[in-house]
Amino acid sequence: MLIIIHSETNQHTISRNLGRSEYSYFFVLKEYRPVLERLGRVIEVADPNAEVDALYADCRARGEPCVFLSFSPPHRTPVHLACPTVPVFAWEFSTIPDEPFANDPLNDWRTVLKACGAAITHSTYTVNAVRAAMTRDYPIVAVPAPVWDRFAARGVQLQGQPVVDSVRLIIKGLVVDSRRIELDAFAPAGLRCGTGIDFLAPISEQELILDGVVYTSVFNPRDGRKNWEDMISAFCATFRETDDATLVLKLTHHDAEEALTDILHYVYKNQPRQCRIVLIYGYLADADYERLVQATRYVVNTSYGEGQCLPLMEFMSCGKPAVAPCTTAMIDYLNAENAFLIESTEEFTAWPHDPRSAYRTLRYATNWASVCAAYRASHAVAKNDPQRYAQMSAQAVISLRGFCSQWVAEQRLQAFLAQLFEAQAVQLEEGEA
Repeated sequence: MLIIIHSETNQHTISRNLGRSEYSYFFVLKEYRPVLERLGRVIEVADPNAEVDALYADCRARGEPCVFLSFSPPHRTPVHLACPTVPVFAWEFSTIPDEPFANDPLNDWRTVLKACGAAITHSTYTVNAVRAAMTRDYPIVAVPAPVWDRFAARGVQLQGQPVVDSVRLIIKGLVVDSRRIELDAFAPAGLRCGTGIDFLAPISEQELILDGVVYTSVFNPRDGRKNWEDMISAFCATFRETDDATLVLKLTHHDAEEALTDILHYVYKNQPRQCRIVLIYGYLADADYERLVQATRYVVNTSYGEGQCLPLMEFMSCGKPAVAPCTTAMIDYLNAENAFLIESTEEFTAWPHDPRSAYRTLRYATNWASVCAAYRASHAVAKNDPQRYAQMSAQAVISLRGFCSQWVAEQRLQAFLAQLFEAQAVQLEEGEA
């Protein structure tokens, strides 16, 4: 079996594409690849239009099954290739696009999904949304990016290390600490004073020491789904008089000034007082990423919805309980045993790539008071109930193993591809007849 794979962002372009549309598909492809290599030969192509059908023709000539997995949303998936093509995509809204807006028929995902005949996504929530638009038995499977094995192994190593009062990280990039920076530099123009950030200065290594009860979130600040405003404001309100609570925001974006400016203005408006907010913009080597995980007590998410949320999956695989809403893809792996759940309500919104901004779907707005309550309860457990914390940590590892381990991914993909090739063989026989 030959499995051809492609993502618009690759290892050569990822550094300049961070935070841009569809950049995260590269990371999903990377996590899938070891599992796919157990199932067949894998070839990654840079130009599907020029390479895929030639590879497919070679396979046809020798009777070898072949499929092209396009790690991209349906409207960016080729539908004109001779090779069987399957989009591998994330989605976090209640409905899939079912209108050919912007004069592009591919924006009606039903057109693409019908042409492809099958699809792979990452959650049962998305499977249900697709089948609601297609048919109840449309061939689609939920296979999350299999990150558990790698991060659970890191978690075991971290658990074997002695407990320390503080963790020291060396970061090549920008570190902005609310206890060290003059937040007035990020006030509205007429009130601004103090020293801001020189975004043109050469990148250098900086030391960061984390202690106390550390909450961490990893996200792209320009991604409108992430709702970091509620995350920050609720944290500041809850821990205004608590000096051992720290919120670390690891920001993923290609432009430092664009990534930091809005958030710092928002931090200024909320003035954290006793609690601490740390923004990290820059590259973390594996060792420092592991130390960040080690320092973290809780991983945080306050988004309007998730296609799967790799950072949440990674930290939980390491045994870090979550503070997050149980919606969209997170329904598959969050529960009261491994997370402090945030309440949310449905609200109308538009599909993110629809230039009309027409309300056609739903997202999930977090209840701000519930975010505060989850922060308070989680802090109390971290400080006063080590047994419950240990139980939640163990449950996080167990839950994520059942959701995103390589074994789970291999079993689902193997069964899915076998059905796909069987259906294709029937079609070829009928066509030849």
